[in-house]
Amino acid sequence: MAAHNATHASRKARPDGAGEAEKRDGIREREMRIEQTHLDRVYRRLEEKIHEAEFLMNDAAKHVQVGTPGALAERDAQVFRAGVHLNRLNSEFEDFLFGRIDLLLGKDGERGPDGAYTSIEPADDAIRPGEDGEDGEDGGGRAEIAETLHIGRIGVLDAEYAPLVIDWRAPAAAPFYRSTPVAPGRVVRRRVIRSKGRQVLGVEDDLLRPELTATLNGAELPVVGDGALMAALGQARGHTMRDIVSSIQAEQDLVIRAPAASVTEVEGGPGTGKTAVALHRAAYLLYQDRRRYAGGILIVSPTPLLVAYTEGVLPSLGEEGQVAIRAVGSLVDGAEATTYDEPAVARVKGSSRMSRVLRRAARGALELPAGPGRAAGPPERLRVVAFGARIELDAEELRRIRQAALGGTAPVNLLRPRARRLLLDALWGKSAMSAMPGGAHRYTDPELAAEAREGFDEDISTEDDFLSFLDAWWPELTPRAVLAAMADEKRLTRWSRRVLSQREAGRLARSLTRLGADGKGPLSVHDVALLDELYTVLGAPARPAKHREVDPLDHLTGLEELTTFADRSAPRRTRADRLEQERVDYAHVIVDEAQDLTPMQWRMIGRRGRHATWTVVGDPAQSSWSDPEEAAEARTEALGSRPRRRFTLTVNYRNPAEIAELAAKVLALAMPGAQAPEAVRSTGLVPRFAPMPDGSGGSADRGAGDLAARVREEARRLLDEVDGTVGVVVAMRRRAAARRWLAGLGDRVVALGSLEAKGLEYDATVVVSPAEIADESPAGLRVLYVALTRATQRLTVVPGERDDPDEQGVPDLLRD
Repeated sequence: MAAHNATHASRKARPDGAGEAEKRDGIREREMRIEQTHLDRVYRRLEEKIHEAEFLMNDAAKHVQVGTPGALAERDAQVFRAGVHLNRLNSEFEDFLFGRIDLLLGKDGERGPDGAYTSIEPADDAIRPGEDGEDGEDGGGRAEIAETLHIGRIGVLDAEYAPLVIDWRAPAAAPFYRSTPVAPGRVVRRRVIRSKGRQVLGVEDDLLRPELTATLNGAELPVVGDGALMAALGQARGHTMRDIVSSIQAEQDLVIRAPAASVTEVEGGPGTGKTAVALHRAAYLLYQDRRRYAGGILIVSPTPLLVAYTEGVLPSLGEEGQVAIRAVGSLVDGAEATTYDEPAVARVKGSSRMSRVLRRAARGALELPAGPGRAAGPPERLRVVAFGARIELDAEELRRIRQAALGGTAPVNLLRPRARRLLLDALWGKSAMSAMPGGAHRYTDPELAAEAREGFDEDISTEDDFLSFLDAWWPELTPRAVLAAMADEKRLTRWSRRVLSQREAGRLARSLTRLGADGKGPLSVHDVALLDELYTVLGAPARPAKHREVDPLDHLTGLEELTTFADRSAPRRTRADRLEQERVDYAHVIVDEAQDLTPMQWRMIGRRGRHATWTVVGDPAQSSWSDPEEAAEARTEALGSRPRRRFTLTVNYRNPAEIAELAAKVLALAMPGAQAPEAVRSTGLVPRFAPMPDGSGGSADRGAGDLAARVREEARRLLDEVDGTVGVVVAMRRRAAARRWLAGLGDRVVALGSLEAKGLEYDATVVVSPAEIADESPAGLRVLYVALTRATQRLTVVPGERDDPDEQGVPDLLRD
């Protein structure tokens, strides 16, 4: 915005009139033709590279039989590289080429690997005095453009290795994002190019050195348009996020290109581009050090809606496969959150105290019935036959053995071998006290005793009675089975004594009854974190290694071909998806909307980033978790002692000033003293309040009917006023009802609960009954602040019966 203002404040005043307008249109059309010519050249070069990649693929396919390990490895590497390159080149982007910078001569003549000069600052003689010794127009001197760079989604070199397009992540592209009139560096003009497919649709320029008279190929450098950023902000929204690669601003670019070591923490209010910055950072890290991040990048989003909204950004940036975007409720394989907990229950499940409860429950679950149809607990007596005599362990002896086994620190399922060993020790000891032939008391020679013990263990441990007893007495536990066992209120009260109150235990138990006896019922996002904790507490028993057919080539060469050419020719996402499912430890973890994570969720994510570098993005003012201090402790534990690098995003690019001003009233109530980000634009469209109709009071049913009619009417009104999407935000308990209210209005309108709105944006938003949203939980005011900041153009507030609206329909919470 500053660049835009500086540009136009410094241009010479020009008379209005048709002739001047025609001249400006002519300049725009000429500049568009210039960019079209360059874009045509880029696509011709891309077609050449595609043909080269296809040739490499076909050539490698012919080498089906190879005679040496080196030839096999070379063939595989050739096919892999060609396949990846071909996949990128064949990707279709709406605006493959989107930027250009015109640069002064640099301080040195060194070129980087992308073919561009590396200098950031201009050479001392890059700017010369004006003609006849004058300083030139506006006292700034004169200069010739020494280098022009086009910025796009991937780098493209011509046949002589000169840059046709610079990858947006390359160091040479950084000035496109970071240069300002205050610190322009070598940049004289920055141009944003709008294109669709192979067609240039328009250009918008910012002049960063307006005091300078610059020439390109002997002609004065023209400036076209009224500012690219404002044009981008005014575009209609769809149901998926667009990348911001053509409109990244300086403070966002600093975060995207920050070194990856340790922890990068980013704070920013609504509309500052936190989510988009996180996604672009993933693409940048892969570009900078693909080998380092071959272990994968995990992006954690708060809701499935936000995952669906953002998952198309990385492919459009030329990156996919090595990045997994998961909702918090989808981090555990085989588990998917499909329901919500009441706020009081969520506070219990999210608390770090649950880790102690789960450890107790995992051990306590060993005492539960172990098989179908069993009404009693585990067996209380073990009888085996050894050396022709019966040996028996009673209930008290078994209790002591279990207690001794559980004294270990290993996960419960992994303690089963220890328990088995202790049972055999106890039985062998019993044999020593008996007069049975072959008993332990008969052997004084250590070697004979060891041999006898080995035979004893082998005989006992292979008996069906002993194996059946062990399965019943120390069953293999699953996380879902333990959660299902916690649905018994009396049992859970015992397991959670001195950790949870009786009331908390009761709420927790009742919420888990939906899992059913087999534990396979619907899960909430908080249940998923409990399951992950239980996976750690229980452990997975060791499984026998699966038999694998041995390829004779293994013996001949010592190599194993892991994939075939047919595998590599199959759709690439299939294999990438499988790798994502198998991976539980990542090289880099990006946490979006980190302020909403509960302590138990931090523990879950921390396990996936034990050896990772981190990027943590959030805003305390938008937190929906009721105990930020407890969450901060869990966050510190997850991130460990790694050094921190902190950034703050301060500019609101989403909301017009009129909407931001209204939302700031709620922010002042939610977090007194907090500073809202500054909105960069004003539309003149103040938020609308839809007053309750006269005489609408009465029964609850009548009130609900009036509310439904008003919400539908306002949604229909907004659909007529905007070209993009309309979001209707309601309290969580009204989600299903709101979907019914909006039935038949089309797919441009969507109903969502207050907790589902996080990170999303719409052209227009209807916020229903602010008081209901604010009263949902202790963090309700912060959740309402989020709801009020989703719109890019228009906001309508529909008050409910609890809002105490005035005559203009303004709810009590939103009045001055």
